[in-house]
Formats: sequence, structure tokens, C-alpha cells
Amino acid sequence: MAAGLPAGSGPLPKADAQFAAPDMAQVRLGQLLFYDPILSGNRTVSCATCHHPRFATSDGVSLGLGDGGTGLGPERRSDPHNPPEQRIPRNAPALFNLGASQFRTLFHDGRLEVDDADPMGFRTPLGADMEQGFEGVLSAQTMFPVLSPDEMAGHYSENDVAQAVRQGFYTGPNGAWAILSARVATIPEYQRGFAALDGTQIPLHFSDISNAIAAFMAFEWRADDSPFDRYLRDETPLPAQAAKGLELFYGAAGCGTCHSGQFQTDQNFHAIGLPQIGPGKAARFERHKRDEGRMRVTGAPQDAYRFRTPSLRNVAHTAPYGHNGAYGDLRAMVRHHLTPETALRGYTPDQAMLPALDGAEDFSNLYDDAETDRIAAAIELPPVSLTEPELDAILAFLNSLSDPVSLKGRLGVPEQVPSGLPVE
Repeated sequence: MAAGLPAGSGPLPKADAQFAAPDMAQVRLGQLLFYDPILSGNRTVSCATCHHPRFATSDGVSLGLGDGGTGLGPERRSDPHNPPEQRIPRNAPALFNLGASQFRTLFHDGRLEVDDADPMGFRTPLGADMEQGFEGVLSAQTMFPVLSPDEMAGHYSENDVAQAVRQGFYTGPNGAWAILSARVATIPEYQRGFAALDGTQIPLHFSDISNAIAAFMAFEWRADDSPFDRYLRDETPLPAQAAKGLELFYGAAGCGTCHSGQFQTDQNFHAIGLPQIGPGKAARFERHKRDEGRMRVTGAPQDAYRFRTPSLRNVAHTAPYGHNGAYGDLRAMVRHHLTPETALRGYTPDQAMLPALDGAEDFSNLYDDAETDRIAAAIELPPVSLTEPELDAILAFLNSLSDPVSLKGRLGVPEQVPSGLPVE
């Protein structure tokens, strides 16, 4: 049964998300791999380092510390014996519902996206050099963090994976993915686990590993039973203030224009004028500290400073917000949407949540008027006027997008992993 439309609201989405049936043996194998640091160059970082259920599948900071950090979430600090070269340049996105068929575009800039015309079924930064055998776009996504020096690989020649990445060897027998696959294949529990899966061949390919991790993420963090979902499915009433917020969200406030669909994302890219903080997204030879978003993928000037519309499922728990985590407070992030240029020009560093890192110049671009002007010129959002009670109502609606089961996770954090390395 479709939910009735509140007075003054536009069309509401349908509760029609499609999820593949899970293979629980593969899911449980993926759980172990997700939490196992064996997949990082220095064997110190797991997927969970930046995507932990304690922080609603993110890491609780604006820009994280990957390789070279110690600890978890806001307590993570630079390892004095092997410090990070820089922060990870973008905020760690939440993982909810990425197994739904609606999610066809991943990463903040959409550099990985479904493309039915491509023989692989999607486009990636590696193009024809990408490995084969993925069960979906979510599986392909898990291939890339292990290649990032700042996230999981490590830097320069400090380990075999980092050395392969440094030389541009990703695929093939000497590539980074083959090195990691061989590590996993030497561990008896993983050997038995993969051998028991239908269709998995020995020796392992990294796509076997990524398929298992993707199956786990899709199962563990499926989030389609929030109060809002129940309202869409059978008209279970929302609390009065949340209902008022729904009316505004899909009506006068215009939020539903971009935050559309059951999970509040149009899968598209928009420039909303977030300030530049952190190291920016640049190649090692580039000296700038800016992040031009989608333009780095398409090369099109009109895509400058556009970023993918995030899903809002469990948004009340996934702070900080924005592609670079510029806002640690949800109310402040909503306010930014109302008057984006004013918020951009008035932004102050205390609104970010950044773990200490010696030598980091996190806010240098805040004081670059030319860069601020470029970001402001790209803004697509029209100003919106809301009263404080109306803002309260929208926040109440955003809270109604929380799904407690998904926040807790269905399998949870394992006590130990087959490599014997510490579990965070």
C-alpha cells in the first residue's frame, strides 16, 4: 500500500528497494575479511578502520587517518613511528543499503558507476585494466581502498603492496591485488571458506575476496525498516513533528528534489558550496589543495565542485557531513543548504572534526578568496527560508530515517579473524 501524500508535499517515493538474496556462507566469509587487517599493505588497517559500526559505518571524523594511524574513530592518532603523509582527502561515506539495486554510482565523485554498455557492466578509473569476476558494482568498489596509499596500501616501498601500487602494478601476477589474494589464500580458514563457495576457484582472485566483502556489507547494513519506510509501506503514522518535517522535505523546502527515492538520493551530482578543508583531491605531483569533485572524472567544467547526493538513511548518526565532513552537526549542515553561499563565506574551522596530524594545513583554502569565489560561483541550490520550528521539524523527519537493526548490524564485529591480527 502506498503512503498517502501529506498536505503540501510532492510525490513520495515507493518502498520498492530490491536486494539480492544473501548467500550466508559468503556473507560470513565477507564479515571476517571486512574486519581483517590482512588486506592492508602493512597489515594494520582493515575496511572497518574507516567504516565501523560504532560510528554508523563511517569513522566519526571529517577526514580520517588510514595507514599510519592508530586507534579508532575520533580517538585515532598519528603513529609517531610511521605517520601518515596526509589525511584521507574525503569523508568516509556510510555503507547503508549499498546492496540495493538502486545504487548504481559509488564514491563522492561517481568514478565507479554502472554502465550497461560496458562489457564489464560498469566504468572504473582503471578502465580495461580492471580485473574481472565481480558480482556487482559494490564488489568492484571494494577493490580500490586497498590500492590507496593513504587508506590501506601504505607509502612508497614500505611493503610489497605499496611497492606494486607505486609502480602502477594493480593487475596481473605481480600486481597489488594478486599479492593480497595470495596472502589470504595461505590462511587455512580462508582456504576452506572459499573452497566451500560455489563457483570459487583456487588460486583466489581478488574479485572473490571483494564479492564476499560486498555480500557482507549488503546483508549487514541493509536499512529499509525505519519509521519512514513503514510509513511508505503501510501508512504507519510518523510522530507529528516528523510528519510536518516530511511535508516540508518533499514540499516547500525542496529537499526531495535531489534527495529523492526511498533512500533519499537521486544518484546525481550537485554543487552545494561546501568549503574546502583538508588536503584536497589531487595527484601526488599536483600542488593544489582543492577538490573539484565530479570534474576530476568527466573533465567537464560544468561538473566543477559537484559531488554525489548522499543517501540520508541513518543520517542522524553519520556525522560529520559533506564530501569532506565540513560540518560535525546535522543542524548546521541543513542550515548550509538553506543559504549556501552565506554559509560558505562564513564557515569557521571549529565546525570540522579532525584528528591531530602534524604539519597538516587543513584550512589554508578557507582564506583563499579566489578559491572561495570559484566554489560560490558553482552553487546550484537556491536560497530557502525556514523558521526555527520548521528546521526542527525537518530534523525530526531526518531522525525518522533511522533503522535500529542496521545501526547495530546483523552479525556484528567478530571476536577474532583468521589472520590472527588484532580486530579493531
